[in-house]
Amino acid sequence: MAGEPRGRLVIASRESELAMWQARHIQARLASLYPRLDISILGMTTEGDRKLGTSLAKIGGKGLFVKELEDALAQGRADIAVHSMKDVPMNLPPGFVVAAIIERADPRDAFVSIRYLRLDALPAGSRVGTSSLRRESQLRARYPHLVIDPLRGNVQTRLRKLDEGQYDAIILAAAGLKRLGLEQRITALLTPEESLPAVGQGAVGVECCADREDLLRLLAPLDHGVTASCVRAERALSRALAGSCNVPLGGFAETSGERLRLRGFVGSPDGTRLASGELEGPAAAAEALGMALAEKLKALGAAEILASLEINS
Repeated sequence: MAGEPRGRLVIASRESELAMWQARHIQARLASLYPRLDISILGMTTEGDRKLGTSLAKIGGKGLFVKELEDALAQGRADIAVHSMKDVPMNLPPGFVVAAIIERADPRDAFVSIRYLRLDALPAGSRVGTSSLRRESQLRARYPHLVIDPLRGNVQTRLRKLDEGQYDAIILAAAGLKRLGLEQRITALLTPEESLPAVGQGAVGVECCADREDLLRLLAPLDHGVTASCVRAERALSRALAGSCNVPLGGFAETSGERLRLRGFVGSPDGTRLASGELEGPAAAAEALGMALAEKLKALGAAEILASLEINS
């Protein structure tokens, strides 16, 4: 692509408010880089959006938020797709690539409650809503006296259910609340020690067809190297552990200079079994570190937990 890019670029996005925020953010970033490019957004409703009343683990996992967008790329109806990286399956279909991962927002989980200031202040029998087996496993392990109930829907729907008194507290991703201007609803931020984040949480990725070298060059300035290294390590960990919506699994990487620290866990949904650990290594070898931590966790009991989940699925 000689000179400054011009012409049209179509971004595929889910139509939820949070997904559209992410798509508009990428649109603005690209517009500032390439002012002669006409950039539009193609809003789409995915299978995951159509079944918001059902547990993701029961209907095929988070890949249901991605497939229709990838179809739009393959059919030429869109050029790029914008995703929350925590929604992107660990193995992309052949012919697709995540070309850029922008700088990560707050990766932590947020505790949201009207009556209580802290998670550890909830009395026995309190109802906590979450859509995530990862959160559920950690909550059950640390707070067996709480009642963990499923919670689906977009961010506003989940907050409404809390406000209506259906739950005493809910757990949401902090990044989503902050991006939607709802930071004031956060009662407390949970440290990674309290709730290890999901793989890719807080990071936004841009996907395109792998053979679109023009798009790979165009998107390269958006890629944030530190965030990309962390997310690659987390995704390698999850991939090696067959991570999906059916597996309570967390992975979180941080860098310090040229070093990367990766923490991970695998648990049973009821929280009675938990295998956790961490490794540190060169940030340049992020994926190797993820695979090494997966092997360590398997030796610490994750293999047995995963086998039991497979039997019971």
